[in-house]
Amino acid sequence: SLEKAKKHLEKFGLSDRIRIAKESTATVALAAKAFDCEEKKIAKTLSFMLPSGPILVLAVGDARIDNAKFKHTFAAKAKMINGGIEQIIGHAPGGVCPFGINEDVKVYLDESLKSMDSVLPACGTS
Repeated sequence: SLEKAKKHLEKFGLSDRIRIAKESTATVALAAKAFDCEEKKIAKTLSFMLPSGPILVLAVGDARIDNAKFKHTFAAKAKMINGGIEQIIGHAPGGVCPFGINEDVKVYLDESLKSMDSVLPACGTS
């Protein structure tokens, strides 16, 4: 997964910005600890399955999904992908990111990201 994400970022000259922690970064709390920052600084990637197919929603680490707004926006209940995420999205749990994903996966940015100057998203590893 890291190689897929890195290859994607190389297209934009950004692969040198990948930071790999020695500790696990599989959760928002662990990533914030590993990078010595607040949880809201971690961009979490949430994976959902809609009737039309899989989507990713990126949000600040301490944000919560508003089920009513999700249903209004996507005309479907917020149903997270439970099994087979690596085959569906292209990355394993704990390393899901918007870089180097399968072609049929749409990516949405939550408005909570507007509150931050920068965030630290996952990049294919946990």
